Amino acid sequence: MSEPPQDATRPMPVVDTRKHPDPAPGQPALPPDAPGSGRFWSARRVPSAIVALLTLGGAGLLLYDIVAVRTGHPAMYWRRELARQLAQRHLDDIPVLAGAAFVTAVGLWLILLAITPGLRNLLPMRRPRHDVRAALTRDAAAQVLRDRAVQVSGVREARVRMRRRRADVRVISHFRDPADVRRDLDTTLADAVTDLGMARRPKLSVRLRGPGKKG
Repeated sequence: MSEPPQDATRPMPVVDTRKHPDPAPGQPALPPDAPGSGRFWSARRVPSAIVALLTLGGAGLLLYDIVAVRTGHPAMYWRRELARQLAQRHLDDIPVLAGAAFVTAVGLWLILLAITPGLRNLLPMRRPRHDVRAALTRDAAAQVLRDRAVQVSGVREARVRMRRRRADVRVISHFRDPADVRRDLDTTLADAVTDLGMARRPKLSVRLRGPGKKG
């Protein structure tokens, strides 16, 4: 991840206490080890709209052709040609196999969209209450870890790449013993990961190197 400007700010998640008041006496807060929010599922509006439009258009065209044939008009050319091709071609012909492969690929893609949540940029957080779900974006979590890393004495530059299950931290140190910097980094970043409150604690991968030689 490229290093943002030093004075860059990012919006952080905010809970509106008016919409989410304190838990009622009959609904206590969840314990810290309660299950997290779980993955957030994408609405998949664009694929759903495309499939719905294609299905509606194909069904409408086929219905129109059937009605035209029932009223004494000839069938459309595409339907006559399709029927002729299906009657003449064998199942092992290349066009038939190519068409079957295309339809299979589209079907597998739709199944994959249906069974996967998507929204990989959102990292679920622990649930403080039953009616509250929250998540951090990867960029926001990476920015928090980076800010904590650069606060460690001896750290000149830090870059963080946040994944779903791991945080890759690359640090350049100066003027301090690298062993001391590494020890403080491990402690600081471990506390920062805990403070993020994510449902699945990511593993830290910290790589520390010196500034290198000049000239």
